[in-house]
Amino acid sequence: MTATLLAWLAAARDALFAIDFGRPWVLALLLLLPLVAYAQRRRRQPPALVFSRTALLARAPQPRRSLARWAPRLRWLAIAALVVALAQPRTGASAQHVTRDGIDIALVVDISSSMLAEDFQPQNRMEVAKERAQAFVTGRRTDRIGVIAFSGEALTQVPLTSDYPVVLAAIQNLQPGLLEDGTAIGTAIATAANRLRSADGRSRVMLLLTDGENNRGAIDPRTAAQAASAFGIRIYAIGIGSEGVAPTPVGRGLFGLRYENRPVRIDEPLLTEIAEGSGGRYFRARDAEALQRIFEQIDQLERSPVAARTFVQYTERFQWPLLLSMLALVGELWLLAWRGAVP
Repeated sequence: MTATLLAWLAAARDALFAIDFGRPWVLALLLLLPLVAYAQRRRRQPPALVFSRTALLARAPQPRRSLARWAPRLRWLAIAALVVALAQPRTGASAQHVTRDGIDIALVVDISSSMLAEDFQPQNRMEVAKERAQAFVTGRRTDRIGVIAFSGEALTQVPLTSDYPVVLAAIQNLQPGLLEDGTAIGTAIATAANRLRSADGRSRVMLLLTDGENNRGAIDPRTAAQAASAFGIRIYAIGIGSEGVAPTPVGRGLFGLRYENRPVRIDEPLLTEIAEGSGGRYFRARDAEALQRIFEQIDQLERSPVAARTFVQYTERFQWPLLLSMLALVGELWLLAWRGAVP
């Protein structure tokens, strides 16, 4: 019992010292209350009744002064509690300046039909790439991330933002068939570079995920990569696909997609040249675990200190002194009414 009481008192003490005031200058009014009370007491003249016989006064009914004298005390308590409520008591902390890691990242994801190849069993390439990309986004804190989807053309799904739920939803909605089929790597790099070139972050990174060879688009991938490098953008290229052959969709049949074993063709020399020419690296993901390790490695490589400001929201606590003020006022009115009703 004693330990519980001490713990409660300690918690109350900590809560008391944690209280801050939004308008602390209002508390200066508390210093005036004793002066006002003293002035009122000096002006008040004690009532007197003149009796010719003290025996008559003794037989008169006696008011219950022990309770009645609490009425003015409750009034002052109500006023003091109201002043505290007006001072806006609250708990929490003000803005804190901290230093965290943060960069601008463009996720460029291939959504061509070949991404439905089922060599990453039990899932296809598309689903595995989405899961690993979402895990990568979840692990970031102060970065701005954008999503660009491409196949035969490229389209920005989400511009650079720190609203991670929006980024995660955009990645989840990526599906082959949203754009014209094909693999336009140059167009994808140019679209992502256009988003990153005006970013004000200290580091700009492009993560290019593809499983094929450049066969569409009017922009040469090497030219686009050189332009991106001129803007200080590093490209990390990831080739997604196993070795040899893989079950790849070739059309639709009565029961959905038809698959045939097709050779896995990834233009690794091109992707390597693109990545290393911009100061980045090329990775080959032959299975889901390898892709996970690649994202983890990139996550560690791309860390740049930036200043961030973290806001901690205040919790308002004015309700408690306001409630005390109301209770004290009700108590005073009840005592005054009770004293007037005593015969």
